[in-house]
Amino acid sequence: MVENDGPQLREAVEALAPHTGRAQIVGITGSPGVGKSTTTSALVGALRARDRRVGVLAVDPSSPFSGGALLGDRVRMGEHATDDGVFIRSMATRGKLGGLAWSTPQALRVLDAAGCDVVLVETVGVGQSEIEVVGLADTTLVLLAPGMGDGIQAAKAGILEIADVLVVNKADRDGAAQTVRDLRYMVSLGARTDAADGGDVQERWTRPIVRTVAARAEGIDKLVEAVDAHRDWLDRSGEGARRRTRRAEAEIQAVALRRLQDRLGDLGGAAALPTLAARVGSGELDPYAAADALIEALGADGRG
Repeated sequence: MVENDGPQLREAVEALAPHTGRAQIVGITGSPGVGKSTTTSALVGALRARDRRVGVLAVDPSSPFSGGALLGDRVRMGEHATDDGVFIRSMATRGKLGGLAWSTPQALRVLDAAGCDVVLVETVGVGQSEIEVVGLADTTLVLLAPGMGDGIQAAKAGILEIADVLVVNKADRDGAAQTVRDLRYMVSLGARTDAADGGDVQERWTRPIVRTVAARAEGIDKLVEAVDAHRDWLDRSGEGARRRTRRAEAEIQAVALRRLQDRLGDLGGAAALPTLAARVGSGELDPYAAADALIEALGADGRG
């Protein structure tokens, strides 16, 4: 219902609302090939050993040609398929950028209300621009691997800044120690206060660097400890409440924009788009005036 934006969705979300706000949302991102799905599966096992109910949302890219998606991430999580304390759902991006699907926030709400203690969100894994997960998660894990140039990638804008916990996976490979050293140096250069937007500036979060070999579940217990430590920090510093508020703001905006797009189509705005586009393309009209014309179809004056 959530993924298809069904007609009963609004009623369902209203019924779920009082039961949400309890789950810990953990985002897992990183470049393709660093072992996100394997790490996610290992984390599920470690969390289940601690008797926590776990939900997993694995986002896969959609084909720009057919619109289809393989949804293959859960293949690597087959060992948990018979565990009734685990729910795994794969979803396609359906053309949305940023590493997540449009329906991911609402799907999180469903799993939260269903009683999951932790929800793991595994992003597409498309590179440095995949930072949308930071607005969705309480704790964001950024995975890197030695020998993939990730030491340099991590220094680029976006990927290092979003990490709450840095994970050097495949740490049994040559170069793992150097990758850890590079990350420690870059973290020291970019030291910041995550509570700088109004929290206690004395309460700082130092991003840990955890070495793992997810294929053998090595280092996963330390990774769970780092995630738990970050959750404790979120509660102490007040940053957790601020992140939840920002997440709700983004969700409200996304729903509002989606409804405006639907109304444009209902009122014939979409039908007018090709004509307006042709006029813009010929230089007869500028794009701002064309956008005003579409907004006027909703009864707006174009200035709001």
